[in-house]
Amino acid sequence: MNIEKIRVRFAPSPTGYIHVGNARTALFNWLFARQNKGVFVLRVEDTDVERSREEYERRLIDDLRWMGLDWDEGPDAGGNFGPYRQSQRLDIYQGYTQKLLQEGKAYYCFCSTEQLEKERETALAAGTMPIYSGRCRVLDPGEAERRIRSGEKAAVRLKVPDEGLISFDDLIRGHLEFDLKLIGDPVLVRSTGFPAYNYAVVIDDHLMKITHVVRGEDHISNTPRQILTYRALSLEPPLFAHLAMVMGKDNTRLSKRHGATAVDQFAIEGYLAPAFFNYLALLGWAPPEGREVLEKAELLELFDLKKVSRSAAIFDYEKLHWINRQHIKKLDPGGKARRAFPFLADAGLLPEAMTEVHWRWLEKAAESLMEGVDKFSELPQKFSLLFDFTPLALDEEAKSILKSESAPKVITAFAQKLERAGGLDYAKYAAIIEEIKKETGIKGKALFHPLRVALTARTSGLELDKFIPLVEEGARLSFPRPIKSCLERVRETKKHLESKAADI
Repeated sequence: MNIEKIRVRFAPSPTGYIHVGNARTALFNWLFARQNKGVFVLRVEDTDVERSREEYERRLIDDLRWMGLDWDEGPDAGGNFGPYRQSQRLDIYQGYTQKLLQEGKAYYCFCSTEQLEKERETALAAGTMPIYSGRCRVLDPGEAERRIRSGEKAAVRLKVPDEGLISFDDLIRGHLEFDLKLIGDPVLVRSTGFPAYNYAVVIDDHLMKITHVVRGEDHISNTPRQILTYRALSLEPPLFAHLAMVMGKDNTRLSKRHGATAVDQFAIEGYLAPAFFNYLALLGWAPPEGREVLEKAELLELFDLKKVSRSAAIFDYEKLHWINRQHIKKLDPGGKARRAFPFLADAGLLPEAMTEVHWRWLEKAAESLMEGVDKFSELPQKFSLLFDFTPLALDEEAKSILKSESAPKVITAFAQKLERAGGLDYAKYAAIIEEIKKETGIKGKALFHPLRVALTARTSGLELDKFIPLVEEGARLSFPRPIKSCLERVRETKKHLESKAADI
């Protein structure tokens, strides 16, 4: 095949949301095109009228853009080979259909759904491949035309040789051969007048000058039918590369039971787009020298379609989380705060109208609380350390600490000194601790653990040198759910300890 310029396409059907497998296919096509200074085409295959929805098309375009992909031609970008929606290309397909009928390479099929289903059941019962018997193939073309003119509905089928082999060289899988006896005469045009997938895609790929078709291995069985159609139309097929499936860790096809699979869900859950892009690129391909955390520019330089694996790619959420954490670490404090904001605002923790002071506080809070966070949707739970303080809802370990002999003495002494201190920072906290240690002789866990519970209502979490400034500054700001100061927290804990009804 003489290739002047590489042209690839991603051609989803707008019948649902774009999932991991399709997203990986789009990304590999994009990488291959951009790496070779080629053209990346977005084509919408919407001839499944009953299931196609405009909302799905809008969503898939938004999801691809969120991932960081762009395209040179498409329904929204235009181009020299449009329209880029199959539903707007029906006249084009009809012209090719008439040519095939006139040349005797295709024929009308009047078989009903019931007849075809009966044929299928008979074949399965006999243990043979359920392919079309070809009963309408022998109809007189003139008679078939008269039936069509009289209003009878019919599909159009391609005439396929009864025997022989058809083969092609897959860029990933090597040489593949198929027995024509197992193919039958495929439908080109349904009785509704809409083209079948294997027909429309051939015409579109030819007219859009697609040089390489990179797609999932579930399309391998479609390829011989498409090559036969290319031959019938006297057209040269593109080069094919079939990617292995994306599987769950249990080696079954990735589905909702494994976790999020739709691209928009990953965005909703707070994965960074560069991290998702990075991880998808590793599904079936490995960069040299074991490097895994890579930016888009690095992936563009390193990606090699020829080194894509034939084996199934395993979607490992733990690995995705690790990669997402590495990309989060690359963000500056402002970047973390901006990405954290919508999740915290939706949780009712932050005001919609943030002041400059709020943003400075959020930068410090996000920087401190981001450690160990896999995705931004986990941040509201982390931030609850600052916003939620309820001595009545302590866990058993915290209750046990407050039951200790030292707890009332330590907390009472701390409360008294904090009342006089007029606010708290970590230096003051450290000084007060030293005073209590000298005055009571209490030290170590007996001193520090009750105070942590008194300040946080938890037994572990953020170090107090970071916690205290965030709480004290936050208590001076206006939030939908106010942050209690350290003094307010210690007062509540002391009151709880003194209450006869305290369940500790």
